[in-house]
Amino acid sequence: MKLTKFTEQEKQELIKVGLENVITHWADNDDLRKEPKVFAAGEGCYVYDINGRKYLDTFSSLITSICGHNRPEIKEAVIAQLDKIAFFPNYHDSFSVPLIQLAKKLSEIMPGDLEVSFFVNSGSEANETAIKLARQYFWQTGKRGKYKVISRKNSYHGTTIAAASYSGFPSLWEFLDPTVSGHLFATAPNREIEADQKDGGQASLSDMEEMIIREGADTIAALIMDPVPGSNSGYPIPPDGYLQKVRDLCNKYDIFLIFDEIQTGFGKTGKWFACQNWGVTPDIITVSKALTGGYAPLGVAVTTKKIANVFKQEAGAEFRSGSTYGGHPVSCAVALANIQIMEKENLVQRAADSGKYIKAELEKLFKYKVVSRLQGMGMIWALKLGADREKNVDLDPKLKVGAFIRDYCWNNGMILRNNAETLVIAPAIVMTKAEIDIMISTIEKAIVAAIKHFGL
Repeated sequence: MKLTKFTEQEKQELIKVGLENVITHWADNDDLRKEPKVFAAGEGCYVYDINGRKYLDTFSSLITSICGHNRPEIKEAVIAQLDKIAFFPNYHDSFSVPLIQLAKKLSEIMPGDLEVSFFVNSGSEANETAIKLARQYFWQTGKRGKYKVISRKNSYHGTTIAAASYSGFPSLWEFLDPTVSGHLFATAPNREIEADQKDGGQASLSDMEEMIIREGADTIAALIMDPVPGSNSGYPIPPDGYLQKVRDLCNKYDIFLIFDEIQTGFGKTGKWFACQNWGVTPDIITVSKALTGGYAPLGVAVTTKKIANVFKQEAGAEFRSGSTYGGHPVSCAVALANIQIMEKENLVQRAADSGKYIKAELEKLFKYKVVSRLQGMGMIWALKLGADREKNVDLDPKLKVGAFIRDYCWNNGMILRNNAETLVIAPAIVMTKAEIDIMISTIEKAIVAAIKHFGL
């Protein structure tokens, strides 16, 4: 890896153009005014900015770079594909070789009988595709009143208008009203209520069933949910038995179950897919992010042959969706190389093993009363901060303690994600024990600094 040396003038010009000519995704104007960050290189679990400063990335480039940066195997796969054909669309009656090879590979590693792929460009598109599959399936099989979609409060499913409409955070869609019609929000088990854990989240399941009966099962096409809700929710683990009961509920009322595994798929929970930790298979699973290790954009909605065959019978039955670049040959070649690395280096098991060590080390931080809760599994964890753990008192949000800890880590060579007062950890699966120790040590030092700074 070569680091480009930028002059001060070049650095200032890059920052100036970035601020004036780009709208960043999920922009934070306060942080942009404070210190715009421009990255120029990456290797392993580290990234480098235009000043040549090195940072340990504990959020794996937005939960994508599970195999680390600058892998020669990925570079070789890209060059090899470009030497063959850079692009031809998966359109009408056409396929590319790597797209077919990836579809075959996905059918081998997916849970249950999920075998048929529809390729898109992102996680948001994958979730929209899954919902479109469900709605067209029922429309085409004579149940045209089934169009509504249940999702869960405090779950995130994307930023396109439809995906945002099905996300359980009002801030994502309140400015879009009127949003896509027919979206329903169910409650999820509350990790902080012990009864929810002992009875498998029965209270939320009862609420969900009451909603289905009230709305009419003949009007509901799908239920989309993340088996382990993502970083915005702090990775709460579902109670034992909950996912199976959701599966049973969908079977009972003829509703498609869609698992959004865009954040949790590809080894991060210690299984290929999070739902495998509970032995539950959905009707459709959506993946993206770590599918390509962050090296190229790609998303997939994977379903069963039974469902897919409804769209393969005769002229006019086809699934009515598509995009120019969905299933781009280079992206598919990258995904194949990424999966090959995972298999060769046994990264799924490594995530499970490293996860146990990370959990044990994070639990040591409970010696500080400001640390109130730990949630997660494998390589995805969330550490919630509070004013008093014993009394379950939240921190004053105006203090912005989580932001202080994040900035402390940044100033000490580490990237840490925070959602307000929740610290989110989702490093690359290839992170070494030594790097894990650096990560935990830096977080602890940041917590100690916050306690001192705020008098906690």
